[in-house]
Amino acid sequence: MTGFKSDFLNVLQSRGFIHQCSDFEGLDALAAKGQATAYVGYDCTARSLHIGNFLTMMMLYWLQQTGNKPITLMGGGTTMVGDPSGKDETRAMRTVEEIEANKASIRGVFAKVLRYGDGATDAIMLDNAEWLTKLNWIEMLRDIGRHFSVNRMLTMDSVRLRLEREQEMSFIEFNYMVCQAYDFVELARRTGCRLQMGGSDQWGNIVNGVELGRRMGTEQLFALTTPLLTTASGAKMGKTAQGAIWLNADQCSPYDFWQYWRNTEDADVSKFLKLFTTLPLAEIEKLGALEGAEINEAKKALADAATTLLHGEEAARMAAETARRTFEEGAIAENLPTVEVTKAELDAGLGVLNAFVKAGLVASNGEARRQIKGGGLRVNDVAVTDEKMALTATELTSEGVIKLSLGKKRHVLVKPA
Repeated sequence: MTGFKSDFLNVLQSRGFIHQCSDFEGLDALAAKGQATAYVGYDCTARSLHIGNFLTMMMLYWLQQTGNKPITLMGGGTTMVGDPSGKDETRAMRTVEEIEANKASIRGVFAKVLRYGDGATDAIMLDNAEWLTKLNWIEMLRDIGRHFSVNRMLTMDSVRLRLEREQEMSFIEFNYMVCQAYDFVELARRTGCRLQMGGSDQWGNIVNGVELGRRMGTEQLFALTTPLLTTASGAKMGKTAQGAIWLNADQCSPYDFWQYWRNTEDADVSKFLKLFTTLPLAEIEKLGALEGAEINEAKKALADAATTLLHGEEAARMAAETARRTFEEGAIAENLPTVEVTKAELDAGLGVLNAFVKAGLVASNGEARRQIKGGGLRVNDVAVTDEKMALTATELTSEGVIKLSLGKKRHVLVKPA
C-alpha cells in the first residue's frame, strides 16, 4: 500500500522500515488521528541491547515524532521463559537476579532516543513481570490457553524450524508465544495500546497477539514488522568478528560504535542513513549520490549522526577526532579504546597472542596466529612476524602505551595499570 494518510506510515515507508503489516488501512487511520499507541518488547538476556534493537527503537522514535505514543516493554517476565525464535537450542536460563541486573543496565539507553513523561505522546516504560509473574496456572490455561491451537503453534517458524532440525524444544519455550500474545492484550487493556512492532522474525508471535485480542474482546490490534537487516555482502547486521555491536558505552565504546558505521559497505550507506539517523531524506539522497573516495564523507556523516543519536554530540565529535588523528596523522590518540595490564605482566613479558585477545581485537590465539600469517597484526604500527613475541616495557611509547592494531582501522592501547 502507498500514499498513506498518516505521517507515521509515510515516514516509515520512505525510510525503509516496513516489512509486513496486518492491516495497513486500519493502522493508517489510527495513526493519522494521533491515536496509535505502540510497543516493542525487549527481553533482558544481556547487559546491553544491540544494533538490531536500535532499529526498533528508531521505529518508536518516528512514532513519537509523528504525534503518537510509544511504550518500551521490558521483558522481566518473558526473559524467564526464553524466546526460541531463531535459535537451534534452548537459551540458558537466567536467574531473577541476573534478569534484574540486565534490566537495570538496559533501561537507560531508551531515554537517549525517546522522550519519557506524562504527556499524551510521551513514552512510558513497563515490565511484563508485573502481570506474567502473577498469573495463576489453572486460570491462565482456562482464560488464555484455550484460545491457542497447538496445530497452529506447531507451524510457527520458531517451533517448526527447531523440530525440522530435530533440535529439542522445551515446554517452557513452547509457551513463549502465549506469554508474548498475552502481553499485547494486557497492554491494550491497561494503556489502550493497539500496535506491536518488531523484527520480521517476530511476525508469528505478534499476529498471535492480534488474534488473542480479537478472541478476548479488545479493540482491533495491529502488527507491524521491519525487515531483518543484512549487509550488502549478506552478513547479519550488527555482527563483527569480535561479536555484537552493543548499545551500552561500557560494552562498546562510542569510538568503536562510530568506527562500525564508518566501515559500512558502500552499497549500504543510503539504507543505513535512512534507518539509523534522523537526517532529512533530501540530505541523505545527496550523501548517497557520492561516489569513489567521496563516499567516505557519507560514511563519516552516518557515523557522526548515529553516534550522536545514541551517545551524544560530544562523544561523536571525540570519536571522529580520534579517528582523524589515528588515520590521517598516524598519531596515538588518547581516546582510543584502552586495556590495562599490570606492571608484573610487562616485566614478565606479555605474549603477543594473549595481548591481542585481551585487547578484544581477536577472539582466540588461533585467530591471532592466522592474522599474523596474513600480516594483519601490528604493534606500534610495525607488523608482527613472530607469534612468540613478548611485549615488555621496552615497547612503551613516549605516551606510556603500546598500540595494538588489527588491519588499518582497529586499534587498542595497552596501558600499564
